[in-house]
Amino acid sequence: MPAPEELAALEAEVVACRRCPRLVAWREEVAVVRRAAFRDQDYWARPVPGFGDPAARLLIVGLAPAAHGANRTGRMFTGDRSGDFLYASLWRMGLANHPTATARDDGLALWDTYITAPVRCAPPANKPTVEERDRCRPFLEAELALLDRWRVVLALGAFGFGVVADVLGARPRPRFGHGAAAELAGGRWLVGSYHVSQQNTFTGKLTEPMFDAVVAQALELARR
Repeated sequence: MPAPEELAALEAEVVACRRCPRLVAWREEVAVVRRAAFRDQDYWARPVPGFGDPAARLLIVGLAPAAHGANRTGRMFTGDRSGDFLYASLWRMGLANHPTATARDDGLALWDTYITAPVRCAPPANKPTVEERDRCRPFLEAELALLDRWRVVLALGAFGFGVVADVLGARPRPRFGHGAAAELAGGRWLVGSYHVSQQNTFTGKLTEPMFDAVVAQALELARR
């Protein structure tokens, strides 16, 4: 398990990052031109660090912060409907102390689970460029090295799945799919899931039973 100061140093480096001019401009513009529902709130408007249990065996990797979700609240999957879907499942599976996530100071705690993303700033249209992905990659590499007790990465969406596969040097390169599982070196695993975005959950492409099942699959592998 990483020393607290090591993880804190990485988090500070993440939050201070300004490597991607397009993402810096967008995250800060969104914080000024706010959604009406959040017009009285101060936006985080910085890169978002990972969140969860440093001793976690299960890592969950998304895509990037949502403009009015984590970019507003400063915590992964917090303050939007994607997070509502995700944390409700983690609560049902006994991995979170309550089923909602609204703010950094809401008392939410995770057990045996850590959540992060390959891109730490909210991208326009939720689509980071290849260059932005690659500039952010060292943060994910450092996190995967520091969080040395993990056994399974559950990647939400093809983007995160592909980045994790590349970072970990998975060969042959695994194919993404919901429930797809690829064994990695050292008995670790990479598991894929459809992303918990509204585009998937509102259309029924990803349902609560489907997501609970893939979390259970990842947990079973992590606890072997």
